[in-house]
Amino acid sequence: MLKNIPRVISPDLMTVLMKMGHGDEIVLVDANFPAESLGPQVVRADGLGIPELLEAILTFLPLDTFADINVVFMDNGKEEKPPIWKEFTKVLEASGEKVKLKAVDRFEFYDLARKAYCIVATGETALYANIILKKGVVIF
Repeated sequence: MLKNIPRVISPDLMTVLMKMGHGDEIVLVDANFPAESLGPQVVRADGLGIPELLEAILTFLPLDTFADINVVFMDNGKEEKPPIWKEFTKVLEASGEKVKLKAVDRFEFYDLARKAYCIVATGETALYANIILKKGVVIF
C-alpha cells in the first residue's frame, strides 16, 4: 500500500501510467468493448466505472497540450449523445487539464484503440462509454 493512491488504481494500471511516454494513449473502455481482440496490452478494471477511474487517472496523467486532440470519445452517431459524456466532461473540467476533445464513430475509435499503449477494460455498463487520453509531459 502507498499513501494518496486512489483505490481504483491497481498496481498494473499504475505501472502502465508510469511507463507511458509523451504522446502515448490510454483507452478506457466499457464492458461491451472488444478490448482483448484489438492488440494492445489490456489492464483489467472489472467492477469499476469509467468516471471514477478517469478522475483517479487524471490526478497522475497530464494531457498532451501540444497535440491538436488529446481526448477522444466514441460517438453513437445520434443527435442525442450518450448521457455518460456529461459525467466525462465534468471530470475532465474538474481536472484542470486543457482538454482538446473530438468524437469519432465506433470504427474509427477501434482503429485508434489498436494504436494505443494500453486498453483499460472496465465494468462500465453505460453504452458508448469509451474514451482515449493522450499523455502529455510533466513539467517540474
